[in-house]
Amino acid sequence: MNRDALASELLDPHAGTDLTRYAFELPARVEHVSRARKLVSARLAGWGVDGDPHDTALLVVSELFTNAIVHTDGHLVACQLHAGTERLRITVQDQGCAATGPRVCHGAQGERGRGLLLVEAVSCAWGTYDAAPGTGRAVWAELTCTPRLALGNGPPTREWPC
Repeated sequence: MNRDALASELLDPHAGTDLTRYAFELPARVEHVSRARKLVSARLAGWGVDGDPHDTALLVVSELFTNAIVHTDGHLVACQLHAGTERLRITVQDQGCAATGPRVCHGAQGERGRGLLLVEAVSCAWGTYDAAPGTGRAVWAELTCTPRLALGNGPPTREWPC
């Protein structure tokens, strides 16, 4: 197993096939934020998430991915989506962060530092936890949304209205 890989830590390898979870990792470079949005957008479309929930999820992914790149020293950033029955959870994990961890900036000074304030405003819940094992931090946000899983010819699907 790649010691530097993050996505495998996000998913439980013993849970079997879970069609409501999706994870990926990308290099921690600013030009990969758009790639993260594209990957998330494609998965959400496959789950039947569109409109405002889709756009809000892309905004959250952009903010969390950018924070992980700008404020940490790692070379990989991982993202996990988990579609629940009433919520979509987005988790972004980095490989190392400052000792203070992420903070919401409530001040009006400067152009930067309001990404988590935005995440807080558009999500129904959010938080952070230290990644284990090793260094790094995961930041998660939950959005109110109930996906309609469009799985094609696979196993029977549950239809969830958004």
